[in-house]
Amino acid sequence: MGADVGTERPGELRRGLALLVAGASFMEFLDGTVIAPAAPHIADDLRVPAVAVNVAITAYVLTLAVLIPISGWLADRFGTRRVFMVAIAGFTIASVGCAAATSLPLLVAARVVQGAAGAMMVPVGRLVVLRTTAKSDLVKAIAYLTWPALAAPVVAPALGGVLATYASWRWIFLINVPLGVAALVLARRLVPEGRGAEAAGLDWRGFLLTAAGVAALVVGMEALGATRPDLAVVALGLGVAAVALTAAVRHLRRARRPLLDLQALRIETFRVAALGGSGFRAVMTAVPFLLALFFQLGLGWTAARAGAVVIALFVGNVVVKPATTWLMRELGIRGVMLLAIAGSAVCLLAMVLLQASTPLPLLLGLLVASGVFRSIGLTAYNTTAFADIAPDRMSAANPLMSTVQELGAGLGVAVGALLVRVGGTVVAEDAPDDAFRVAFVLLAVLLVLPLVEALLLSRTAAAAVTGHRPRAGGRRRPRAGSAQQK
Repeated sequence: MGADVGTERPGELRRGLALLVAGASFMEFLDGTVIAPAAPHIADDLRVPAVAVNVAITAYVLTLAVLIPISGWLADRFGTRRVFMVAIAGFTIASVGCAAATSLPLLVAARVVQGAAGAMMVPVGRLVVLRTTAKSDLVKAIAYLTWPALAAPVVAPALGGVLATYASWRWIFLINVPLGVAALVLARRLVPEGRGAEAAGLDWRGFLLTAAGVAALVVGMEALGATRPDLAVVALGLGVAAVALTAAVRHLRRARRPLLDLQALRIETFRVAALGGSGFRAVMTAVPFLLALFFQLGLGWTAARAGAVVIALFVGNVVVKPATTWLMRELGIRGVMLLAIAGSAVCLLAMVLLQASTPLPLLLGLLVASGVFRSIGLTAYNTTAFADIAPDRMSAANPLMSTVQELGAGLGVAVGALLVRVGGTVVAEDAPDDAFRVAFVLLAVLLVLPLVEALLLSRTAAAAVTGHRPRAGGRRRPRAGSAQQK
C-alpha cells in the first residue's frame, strides 16, 4: 500500500483515540460469543431448536474472517475516518436489527451485517492507532488495544446469561446502541482522516481466493467441533480450504499489489506474532469457553455461578496489566512469551485436578493466575507484531495480522469443543467431567507450537519498543538515555 498522507503522522500516543478504538474492539469481540449462553432463550422466543441458534454465531465469525482482508484497502481508498465511522454506524444499526429479529433468518441476516461492519471497525481502528503512534510509545498503545481481547471472552458468558435470564436476550444487542452512538460522536473528533497516497485497485483474485479459503476453513472446523459432526461437510470444508488457501498464497506471493502482504512474514517478530501468537490466542480463547461448560456439565454448577467464577480470569488480566511493560523491559519479549506459555500450560494441567470439592479460594486463585499469564502473553504477542513494521507498510500488514488473529480466536472455541469430544471417546460415559480434563491436557500440548517459536526468537526481538537490554556477562547492559518505556 502507499504511504500515509493527511494528518496521520507518528507521534506521541493519543490516549483518547486508543481508548475509542479499544471500546469499539470490545463491542466486536463481545458480540462474537455473547449470544452462546443465551441460545436456549433465543431458541424459545424464535421457536427453533437451541442448536440451530449456533448459525447466528457462525455467520458473524465467518463474515468477520472473510471481509477483514479488504479493510486495509478500504482505509487507503476511502480514508480511515470515513471507513471507521461507517463501520460503527453499520454495527450499531445491525445491533438494532438483531434485537428486533422475529425469526432466525432475520437474526442471521442482521448478524452478517454486524460482522461486515466489525470487519472494518476493528482493523481500521487499530491501523489508525498504529499509524499515529511512534515506536517509542507502541507498548503503551498495544496495552490499550489488548484489553478488549482479554475481557470480552470472559465477560461474555456472564453478561449473556444474566441479560437473557433476568431481562431479555434482545438487550444483549441493544446495549451496543448507546455505545455505538457515543463512539460515532467521538470518532468524528478523534480519528484523523488519512489514506494511502496511491489508491490502487482491489486485488480481486486475492480477495476471492482468500475469502473462499477462510470461509471453508471456518465451516469445516465448526462442523468438526460439533456434537455430531457431519463428516461430509468437514471433508468438503477442509478440502476446499486447503486448495483455496494454497492458491491464495501462490497468488499473493506473485501479485504486484497483493491484497495481503505475505512479505511481512519474513520479518521475524511479525511471523512469530502471526503464527505462534495465533496458536496461543486460540488456546486462551478456548479456556473460558471450556471452563464455563466444565463447571456446569462436569461439576454440576448453575450457569450463573459458572459465569461469575470464570470472571476471575479477567481479574488476573487486570491485576497484572500495570506490570506488563516492566516485565517486557526486564525479561524481553522472548522471556515474557516463554513465561506466559509455561505458566499457561501449568495452569491448564492444574485445571485437570479440579473437583466439586475443591475449595473456592483455591479455584479462584488458579483462574486468576491463568488470567495473569493470558494477559502478559497476548500483550507480548501484540507488541511484537508491529515492532519492526515500517509505517508505510502498516496498511498491508495490519489486515494479514487481523485475519490470522481473528481465525485464531474464532477457531479456538471450535478446537476446544473438538478436544472435549475427543476426550469423551477415551473416558467413561458416566464421567463427563473427565472429557474436559482430557481437553485441558490437550490444550496444554497445543502450546508446544508457540513454545518452539518463542525459543527460536532472538533475545533482542522488539527491543526497540520494549527498551530491553540483554544481559552481557551476567550484568544488564545500561539503557541508553531516558527514551525507554516507563
